[in-house]
Amino acid sequence: MTDTPSGILVLGVGNILYTDEGAGVRCMEFLDRKYVFSDNVTLMDGGNLGMRLMDPIMRCEFLIVLDAVLGGDEPGTVYRLTGEDLRKSLAFKNSMHQSDLVDTLIYCGLVGHRPEAVVVGVEPADYQTMAVELSPALTARLPFMAEVALKEIGQAGGTWTDRVGQAPEAVAPPSDNAL
Repeated sequence: MTDTPSGILVLGVGNILYTDEGAGVRCMEFLDRKYVFSDNVTLMDGGNLGMRLMDPIMRCEFLIVLDAVLGGDEPGTVYRLTGEDLRKSLAFKNSMHQSDLVDTLIYCGLVGHRPEAVVVGVEPADYQTMAVELSPALTARLPFMAEVALKEIGQAGGTWTDRVGQAPEAVAPPSDNAL
């Protein structure tokens, strides 16, 4: 680990074996397929690694988590969560197999560096059926979730171009939880 954290970490989390629980990873893959990012942006498949994500999290200044979120709205609703709202993210729920990401962020702070964090999430339609594809509802909303993630990347100082070389459009920052 370097002594000075820098950059933006875009962390796709969730279990891709359970339909929409893998929405965060699938969104990160979508971003990686469509865009080339500036050197200060790192995209990472965090799966459901929990505490094992401390090192990459501690290396960044700004953390953008892409995940499925249980917000109680219609499937496909996209959210922007910060602070106490982070626990709505599936990755931030306790599990018998891993520590949640809120605990991971707390531990990062205890050992020296807790980055600013935001979750860009989507309400799942199905996160219990074993299947590697997203539900049709989330497949349709994936481009919008990616657009919200791009806004966060831009707000944090990252830039991108699409894979065919076009410059990105200017994007306004997201304003509230449900988008």
